[in-house]
Amino acid sequence: MYGLCLRYAKCREEANDMLQEGFIRVFKNLDKYEPRQALVFWIRRVMINACLEHIRRNKKHDVASNELLEEVLDSSMASIDVQNAKELIELIQQLPDDYRMVFNLYSIEGYSHKEIAEMLNISLSNSKVRLMRARAILQKQLEQQMSA
Repeated sequence: MYGLCLRYAKCREEANDMLQEGFIRVFKNLDKYEPRQALVFWIRRVMINACLEHIRRNKKHDVASNELLEEVLDSSMASIDVQNAKELIELIQQLPDDYRMVFNLYSIEGYSHKEIAEMLNISLSNSKVRLMRARAILQKQLEQQMSA
């Protein structure tokens, strides 16, 4: 779950906060867990919602305001090592909140644009545009790293 929080957070400290908030929600809402579904999927959903809520809540106060890799990277870079994966997570963390949320929900969590639009209270086309822009930013950052 920490890895999930890292993808939504801007830094490790924020990921720690998200993780803590998520587990507090898990324990407070254990009575709502339906045993017919796998516990890990239920916890994952609670964590995602905790991450999204944390971002929304902090955005209001912010004054300054290996399939995944194949989607982001071109095919010549499809096989990467662990260090590059860590660098990619750091690049994802640098994305603007709106782009990072959509990117994570679509590319990593596997939600559809319709589901994302409902979760984030945005239009379907806005979800698609945010994903496109997030991918463009990531690709540009990766190209800059490769040329450096």
